[in-house]
Amino acid sequence: MFRRREPVPFAFIAEADKFRSNVTPPPRQRASAGELAGRWLIGLTVVAGLVGSLLLGLPALSVDASPAHTQQSDASQGR
Repeated sequence: MFRRREPVPFAFIAEADKFRSNVTPPPRQRASAGELAGRWLIGLTVVAGLVGSLLLGLPALSVDASPAHTQQSDASQGR
């Protein structure tokens, strides 16, 4: 009913040399000056955004030992 077959996982390795191609792919085209400038601008924009968010977020993350200004409402002053 069922025939015993050759183990599958590494059966293709023995025949791998038969399927190698001697055709080399064409060389990649160099990016133009505009494409390179665009990539640099995108990279600089991302880095500037990260640095800006870090600079704006640092004051919120700092812990002050004594707060300089405490808020009190008029009702807390007994009026």
